[in-house]
Amino acid sequence: MNQINLKDRTAIVTGGAQGFGLAITERFLESGANVIMWDIDEDTTGKVLKEKNNPKLSAAKIDVTNFDQISSEIEKISHQTKIDIFVNNAGITGKNATVWDYPIDEWKKVLDLDLNAVFYCCKAIAPHMIKNNFGRIVNISSIAGKEGNPNASAYSTAKAGVIGLTKSLGKELADKNIAVNCITPAAAKTRIFDQMTEEHINYMLSKIPRNRFAKVEELASLVAWLASEENSFSTGAVFDLSGGRATY
Repeated sequence: MNQINLKDRTAIVTGGAQGFGLAITERFLESGANVIMWDIDEDTTGKVLKEKNNPKLSAAKIDVTNFDQISSEIEKISHQTKIDIFVNNAGITGKNATVWDYPIDEWKKVLDLDLNAVFYCCKAIAPHMIKNNFGRIVNISSIAGKEGNPNASAYSTAKAGVIGLTKSLGKELADKNIAVNCITPAAAKTRIFDQMTEEHINYMLSKIPRNRFAKVEELASLVAWLASEENSFSTGAVFDLSGGRATY
């Protein structure tokens, strides 16, 4: 494993107790950062805290679809420490259905967590990072946001929105020593697979030239570099982690 220096940095990872988020949390800890997991699942978060037993790791139950709660928590943390890194990882896939059969309530639910929540977190954290003249924001999008997966219109649309948001915010903060980038991974075998049909999982695998799913550690490695001072130039960019699937 290549070493990334995040010593003395403080990071918030949404959905940080499972899947991609947990892998990012672990890589950040290994790199010397203090990590605050934001996760709605208290049981899972508690297990991670107990298992890691690391003084650099803490957690809070935050509903990232609630802007007031996000803003209040950031304000509270900022009285204790600078927040250097923010990773927008929390998300759901939603149901697998055609557009004409897609439930409207489900559409709103997916867009709220996968897109609106990312906007809320970016809106809340940006002023804090501007004040400190440093920041790294990494948004976890998806290859579905580039290519659009059939029977996953809400997820594909939300992840496309995250790409657009990343590009806009990256340009807005480019002269403030704040980098904003996103990653578009292919699927990885995490609990999010429980939300998908077997047919949809097989479809995604068939699209990956490397003929395997991404590993959570591979994504965490890229996030760690994007969150570091080594990434001093790239901003508003999209980094593919698709095993060759991405076509643009």
